Amino acid sequence: QVQLVESGGGLVQAGGSLRLSCTASGRTFSNYAMGWFRQAPGKERDFIATITRSGGSTNYVDSVKGRFTISRDNAKNTVYLQMNSLKPEDTAVYYCAAAGYYGSGSYYSERRYDYWGQGTQVTVSS
Repeated sequence: QVQLVESGGGLVQAGGSLRLSCTASGRTFSNYAMGWFRQAPGKERDFIATITRSGGSTNYVDSVKGRFTISRDNAKNTVYLQMNSLKPEDTAVYYCAAAGYYGSGSYYSERRYDYWGQGTQVTVSS
């Protein structure tokens, strides 16, 4: 089992920045690719970004490219999501997730991920 705990959410004005953190425990963090997803009220949970086990490769949904950066520190068992130039439409609950070696499917799909955090609320005011 892997336990994931997100932090860093909050209320910010449009144009502002937040950095989300997700700290893992339970198993070797570097064995897992990591992803960030978000769910706005009344909507499905959507992919935002993913990072490989080593941190050497990242991918993003088009709507956050150039504004959000995913990174990880395997020594600290933590993955980050730096969010800049925030917009009201970024308001959502943000989740981190961990994907093990033996799953199948796209890292853009939540079905690829084995473990999930509880989520942290991000609210962007206009």
